[in-house]
Amino acid sequence: MSGRHQDARSVSWHLITGEFPPQPGGVSDYTWQVAEGLAREGCAVHVWAPGEPQDTLSPKGVTVHRLPEGFGVRGLGRLERELERLPGPKRLVVQYVPHAFGYRAMNVPFALWLARRRRDEVWMFFHEVCFPWGWKLPWRHNVLGAVTRAMAAIVLARAERVFVSTLWWNRLLHAPPRRVPIEWLPVPSNLPTQPPASAVASIRGSLRTAPETVLIGHLGTYGDLIAGMLEEVLPPLLRQDSRRVAVLAGRGGPRFAEQLIARHSELAGRVRALGGLPGDELSATLKACDVLLQPFPDGLSTRRSSAMAGLALGVPLVSNTGPATEPPWHGSGALALAPEPTSAAVRKAAEDLLSAPETWPALGQRAADFYTENFSLAHTLNVLLDRTSARVVEDT
Repeated sequence: MSGRHQDARSVSWHLITGEFPPQPGGVSDYTWQVAEGLAREGCAVHVWAPGEPQDTLSPKGVTVHRLPEGFGVRGLGRLERELERLPGPKRLVVQYVPHAFGYRAMNVPFALWLARRRRDEVWMFFHEVCFPWGWKLPWRHNVLGAVTRAMAAIVLARAERVFVSTLWWNRLLHAPPRRVPIEWLPVPSNLPTQPPASAVASIRGSLRTAPETVLIGHLGTYGDLIAGMLEEVLPPLLRQDSRRVAVLAGRGGPRFAEQLIARHSELAGRVRALGGLPGDELSATLKACDVLLQPFPDGLSTRRSSAMAGLALGVPLVSNTGPATEPPWHGSGALALAPEPTSAAVRKAAEDLLSAPETWPALGQRAADFYTENFSLAHTLNVLLDRTSARVVEDT
């Protein structure tokens, strides 16, 4: 161990989060994974999250504390009292997303409460940093942008260790005050990475219309920006080869499929929308696909859990670069990466991959290897436990 921090087993770990199962969300799933992993390593782990005690689920070896009042003033009082009853020393690991802590993302009391916790170690993990602002945005958005930036500065000045889920956040955190370097710690896939072969085969059989069917999958929530790219990319790919079928997984998929077929009636019967699925079934469904298509308007980055899921499963993946894309993706050979965030570039990258099925097994294996080395939960735990170093983000 590096000696920079107290030994992982000599402190109690306190993961402070705005969401935790059964509450849905990427941060919820991530916190569960990390809590469970730390407990397996022999650490004393506590989770503090909003909700009612009767709703509590907990990983083995983890104590979950529910805050019915959330992180408002009363909730912070409860958090303070209950923390003080527990033996020290303590390490507070904050899963930071401004809107997750209430007060419409402007919970300044929470930021100030963290700043004055002088007896504890405070580690910040920024899943998000602040709300956008700019001259073209409404004044209410700019107020929110200013307050969330002030909150980030307060907690940043206090933290003994700072992590970001993507290098893209560095542009929002590089300015002082800051006591320590910023470390890049990508978020791992929140799905099982080894679905049973029998489940994969069963789902593949149910989705294929013929033995030669090619399944093009997508996982997401089908927000306007990504849905717009998908609508420009998917129909041409499907029209190019009648054997191709689109598999849409995730909430919002049925609505998107309905809109897509309404505009492209010739694709009826070749778009399968599955909606939200349990984790085990979703993992097997993605693994059943031949290729995954995951375009992003700002480019692929390590905060994109849908892409992480595909990599972890070893499914050939098509995505694109953009301003948010971190350097390790370039030249990784782990996926088909379009050189710009345009529908035309993504469509060409996808068509090139779909036209070369003989390359799929090797590409899938490179994807899985790249994920294991750089993004897996084991990598996350090794960094948190000081068994290996995270990539330090250079100031800009």
